[in-house]
Order: sequence, then C-alpha cells, then structure tokens
Amino acid sequence: MIAYRLGAAALGLGLLAGPAAAVEIACDGPLGPESTLQAVEQAYGKNNVVTGEVDGAEGMTMIATTVFPNDEDKSFRIYWMNEDEHAGVAGFTVARADTAPGGVKLGMGIREVEALNGQAFGLFGFYWDYGGAASFAEGKLSELPGGCSMALTFSPTVEPPNQKISDAVSGDQELTSDMPELEVVKPVVTVVNIGYPDPEGDDFDGEGDVDTTAAD
Repeated sequence: MIAYRLGAAALGLGLLAGPAAAVEIACDGPLGPESTLQAVEQAYGKNNVVTGEVDGAEGMTMIATTVFPNDEDKSFRIYWMNEDEHAGVAGFTVARADTAPGGVKLGMGIREVEALNGQAFGLFGFYWDYGGAASFAEGKLSELPGGCSMALTFSPTVEPPNQKISDAVSGDQELTSDMPELEVVKPVVTVVNIGYPDPEGDDFDGEGDVDTTAAD
C-alpha cells in the first residue's frame, strides 16, 4: 500500500564518482546522509551552489540547496535534515544527466523501470497533486546499497483516449505498474528522488517529508 505524508521536497544520496560526470549515483560521498553544505560546496564548487527558500508541496516552503542552478542537465536540489545548519542530507533530486541507483533515469518508460525492479510496483493515479508518485516495497529497487530509498514520479505522455481509461488511471487511487491501461497512456519518469530515513523515524522520499511504502 502506498502511504505518503508529503510536505515539500525530494530525496537524497551521494555520487559514486566525480560531480561533473554522468555516472550512476551511490548513497555515499558529499551527498551522503552525514554530509554538510560545506562538503557539497567543496565537491561541486561554491559558485555552483545556491542555498535558500524554495517552494514545496501543498503551498509549503523550505530551505534547500540547488547545485548547478543554470545547467538543466546537471541541476539538482538537496534537502537537509537540519535546515538551520545545512547539515545531514535528507534527500535530493537526481539530475537529468545522471543515473539513479539500479539504473533508473529520467524519461524511462514504466515498463523499463518495472524490468529494472524485477516485478510490478505501486503508484498513485495521475492528474492530481501527488499524481504518478511511486515507490518500491519489493524488488531490486527496494534494497539500494547504503541504506537509501527511491521514489519516482511518472507522468503520462499520451492523453487517455476515453473516459474508461481516464477513470482507471486518474486521481487519488492506487495503481500497479502492470495495469494494461498504463500501456495506453505511456507514463515516463519525470522526477527521480533518492532519500535517507530520518533519524527520528521518518523517511524523506520526494516532494516533501514522505514516508513511502509501495503497493504490494
């Protein structure tokens, strides 16, 4: 069952190799769970890092750090467990040029992600605030090295051709990735988030302070 407590942000992990390279992300390094703003500035260059208030889900705002804000391919956003001290990575979005753990990339179709996971997964219906949000309770993408977790957002690339299909894939309801109706609307990944559990027991999993459990 998918359970989201959304506040306003995205997920986190660390880079496996140099910051500028289009590499597969790993849950360590300058974006590891105990990193700081200073470590991020050292890794990516202080001139490439901007920290300040940003918009989040449901009209909320929060303090976050944007890396490479002027480069659409490399840009990503970091969220902090401690916003006042800019310490402890809660999560960050994965840049367009990078690959998330397990091989997930922006623009992938839902069947491609299903193949990487090795089985179907749960997601919310589309066309509302949390439309297309997905996470992984089981499968290869549910057990990422380093103790981080993945949450994705899918968006349809084809409008539903009729009301029956629209009703099947829309709104606040739980879908599964293997539904035949999804073949019709052809969802692709539009946001990739990787996050760490909150020391106080919550997970930070995409578009906010989120506790995410995928549908069985």
